[in-house]
Amino acid sequence: MNTDLKGVIEFTVIYNRYKTRVYNYVLKMTSDVMTAEDIVQNVFLKFYENMDSLTTPESLKYWIYTTARNEVFGYFRGRKTKKDQFDVEDTEDVETPCESDIESLYELKEFKELLERELDTIDYEQKEIFLLREYGGLSYREIGTVLEIDEPLVKSRLFSIRKKLIKKLSNIIK
Repeated sequence: MNTDLKGVIEFTVIYNRYKTRVYNYVLKMTSDVMTAEDIVQNVFLKFYENMDSLTTPESLKYWIYTTARNEVFGYFRGRKTKKDQFDVEDTEDVETPCESDIESLYELKEFKELLERELDTIDYEQKEIFLLREYGGLSYREIGTVLEIDEPLVKSRLFSIRKKLIKKLSNIIK
């Protein structure tokens, strides 16, 4: 097998494995579809250029998410926007519902909007950990590695944000 073809196949497999989770993370951080698409494209272009230097699956995942995070920060530095001001938009693809499901979908959409509004009120460090866990699918250890903090701190911040969200949302829903 040609070495170049092997590299393209490896890239394609890795791209297909991580693209959706990285996109969801970047989209939630930037709140802009086109910006998220551009950032994800840049991340995977950089990955393709550097994939020979990545030797283990752990370093690969770390590298991809760290690069995505750095690209998001670069985006905000370029816009000179405060990094903790987000307006998260609805990004979930929903199939066309049948009439009996419309009410359930409406309630789900309302809940999701409430959740996103509450996320906007939480400090940046906690929000980022929540997004990496819930939208990026990273483990506590992986989040700690990407953010360069201890795993117990990741767990503590995630516990704290979940507790805040449950308290605020339960008060609103009652």
